[in-house]
Amino acid sequence: MLDTYMWGKVDRISPEAPVPIVSLEKKEYRIGGAGNVALNIASLEAKISVLSVMGNDDDGKHLKKMFEDAGINTEFLLSSQNRITTNKVRIISRNQQMMRLDNEITKDLGYEDENRLILAVQNFVAQERPDVIIFEDYNKGVLTELVIRKVIDLCNKNGIITAVDPKRKNFFAYKGVTIFKPNLKEVREGLNIVPEELNDAAFAEIHEALEKQLSHEISFITLSERGVFFQKGKDHKILPSHLRNIADVSGAGDTVIAVAALVYAVTKDPHAMAEVANIAGGLVCEEVGTVAIRKDKLLDECNLLLD
Repeated sequence: MLDTYMWGKVDRISPEAPVPIVSLEKKEYRIGGAGNVALNIASLEAKISVLSVMGNDDDGKHLKKMFEDAGINTEFLLSSQNRITTNKVRIISRNQQMMRLDNEITKDLGYEDENRLILAVQNFVAQERPDVIIFEDYNKGVLTELVIRKVIDLCNKNGIITAVDPKRKNFFAYKGVTIFKPNLKEVREGLNIVPEELNDAAFAEIHEALEKQLSHEISFITLSERGVFFQKGKDHKILPSHLRNIADVSGAGDTVIAVAALVYAVTKDPHAMAEVANIAGGLVCEEVGTVAIRKDKLLDECNLLLD
């Protein structure tokens, strides 16, 4: 999706309605949503492609160019007359967000676009032979149950790691995925449970409940300021967060799934995956706004904090 920021100043109230008049001074476009996951991976200098369905509109063309300028492959990115490109417009004055305008379609893809996307993924796998595919689910209707099922089956047949950052709607649709990365709130809502204590034993039970539904390999649950939990088989642990000066948590989940998927693809070590992703998520929270993780800063922090 496209994130648009408009900054201006307010000097008076409109005579037409009791609302402030913002005199715009600056406009900025940023890659948002699932695109921020791709941006994080590109920032870590890994080869990355984005696969989705956008609108056949000016916002889509602008977003595609921004992807290409960031070194992200758009060969398999589709456009459709039946969709519009999601654009979230934020109007800001005196460092305060005054309004947000969301221009989007969130209904599920139609039959034709759904099958075009599945075919694009099949072509991508055949041509690029990826190590990992990440599902970044923002409930925008692109990741339908059919798309999810077909892509996971394709990946499992080809030995490709799959990682998902789920949302409530399709929470249990990701059967057979490698890495399942919800946050604690999503786990509570999905399983309809509220553990009395947040300890290893409680999270091991949560993993078991998720595994019964999903038959996945790894549970990787982000716990906000408490850190992260991971479990693969009998190996499980809570990793506490590191002390940070938190400025903004937006986009941290995108960074965590991007780093987790990359580290696991390279190491096949869930503990290393969780440690590095936990550090990366904390680092981007020290920046204002949604920012991609910097490779040099992540490496320096890992050398400082990890044995």
